Amino acid sequence: MVNFVDMSSKTFDLIIIGGGPIGLACGLEAQKKKLNYLIIEKGPLVNSLYNYPVNMTFFSTSEKLEIDNIPFISSNPKPSKQEALEYYRRIASNNKLKIKLFEKVETVFKEGQSFNVKTNKSTYLANKIIVATGFYDIPNQLNIPGEELSKVSHYYNDPHYYAGMKTVVVGASNSAVDAALEIYRKGGEVTMVVRGKDIGERVKYWVRPDIINRIKEGSIDAFFNSELKEIKENEVIIKKVNGQEVTINNDFVLALIGYRPNIAFLEKMGIQIMDEELKIPSYNENTMETNVPGIYLAGVICGGMQTHKWFIENSRIHAKMIIKDILNKQ
Repeated sequence: MVNFVDMSSKTFDLIIIGGGPIGLACGLEAQKKKLNYLIIEKGPLVNSLYNYPVNMTFFSTSEKLEIDNIPFISSNPKPSKQEALEYYRRIASNNKLKIKLFEKVETVFKEGQSFNVKTNKSTYLANKIIVATGFYDIPNQLNIPGEELSKVSHYYNDPHYYAGMKTVVVGASNSAVDAALEIYRKGGEVTMVVRGKDIGERVKYWVRPDIINRIKEGSIDAFFNSELKEIKENEVIIKKVNGQEVTINNDFVLALIGYRPNIAFLEKMGIQIMDEELKIPSYNENTMETNVPGIYLAGVICGGMQTHKWFIENSRIHAKMIIKDILNKQ
């Protein structure tokens, strides 16, 4: 286990669950205000960003990804994944943030005036909790026969893996479009299966014309108004909206149809879910405190299934809002 700071204490003013950019922002703010805090991250530092595709470019410009007014200098206006990893790693190390990495929080429950936080490695006590766990850990499922096959993945990393292979990409979001274009340009044979009638409107504006043109010229096949019906070892069955079925040869399936936050984890802590469809958790928009006094939400987790509502650039403010409220209540 790697810690940025050696810590023998098990009792804290504040425990931050999640070591992504917003979790780091909360840690920086807590540190400035002299709170005894701990960030707990179940994977590597900024785990979600680490698991993004290797060639990913952010939609936001670098200054909008900055936290605590620490400059983020990138080679291009839209920074790369590797630049972001370097930026957030330097922030954590240079500021000696108190972080436990590769440690997963399993339960959080009230114990007297404090919260008992049990992980897979230890137990801690904290007066306050911030949940900044993002949404990238639980992929949406196709729920069709064959989804359990080893050829199927809900995450995409490097296009080289699919070079020379027949790959079906399910979805039409940024991740699906990036995967389709990169695999095609590395010599893969790509077929997109899209439930809607067109490529998603939220696709990065400099990428959307590229994928549309590649489809029009036939470089990438696309079935719109369609969905996968079944995945087999060497082929897939595609069902169109009119009921017609098409079977094509296939080596790999990338089901890039989105991800969801760990709502069950919030419910176990007693946090109410206000909308059963959108799974929006209950919290005070002025303080970010949930219906459980002492537990706060920060970042994309606040949007429930609306994972496009909150992102780094518009949820950086949560850190200051939360720490201010914690200090006011002291």
